[in-house]
Amino acid sequence: MKKLWITSLDGDDKKVQTLMETAKTYALEASGHFWLDDLENLGWLGPRTELIKDDVAVWVIISSETTLASTSMRYGLSLLAVSVQAVRGHGFPIILLHDGPVPSIESLPTPLQGAEVLAFDNPSLGAKIVAKANIPARQVPVDYRLDIHAMPRLGVWFEVGPVEESWKGVLLGVCDGAIDAHGVGPRGTLPEKALLEYPLQGMKLNIGEKDYTAWAVHNQLDVNSSYFVRIQGDPASLLFGPLAEGDEAEVFMMNVK
Repeated sequence: MKKLWITSLDGDDKKVQTLMETAKTYALEASGHFWLDDLENLGWLGPRTELIKDDVAVWVIISSETTLASTSMRYGLSLLAVSVQAVRGHGFPIILLHDGPVPSIESLPTPLQGAEVLAFDNPSLGAKIVAKANIPARQVPVDYRLDIHAMPRLGVWFEVGPVEESWKGVLLGVCDGAIDAHGVGPRGTLPEKALLEYPLQGMKLNIGEKDYTAWAVHNQLDVNSSYFVRIQGDPASLLFGPLAEGDEAEVFMMNVK
């Protein structure tokens, strides 16, 4: 049976029960959790194990003006979404059910901008959820790999790498945050040891109106190797991609708050 996973940001049990009854009406099994807003102790990581399971067809996030305005919640949701999308793909169905004026897609963190945003009292809610659950997830191609490895004693590491063509060097930068360690190794696993070719630290980059601090290496990455960077704090935006060979760099930017 296809499942619905519910994330309640405000902990309103009545809203969750209403949504679970709606899902039951359409023969969808529903379960979920109340959001734990605790970045220091990786509170966002808890539901990942369930969300990456194949039988979870839709992720529904219940939000409000207050919860969606919280920068810590926005960053935690971004971390969870990136981690889930690394396994389920960028087309994994997400529905943001909002109690209040419906926010624009552009106002959401980048990892959530593929979500369908609906008012909590939308009369067609049940039909929209069942349609999402039964239509195969669309394939959304991207030109990079991005994943997160988070453990209580090791911190939060971002993993980046190419999808097809090799990168002759790689960088990752943060806006409003800090980097304190990096490494290169086989994709999917934090390297115990790493040989870094001409590593760079503390590069200052300005793109648009944002200032980034970036670290980089000149190692060549292919589809089976990745760059791992440990981030401290909760940055507003990430910048990552191959190192520039000339005066201009083609990099990817992601707002995570």
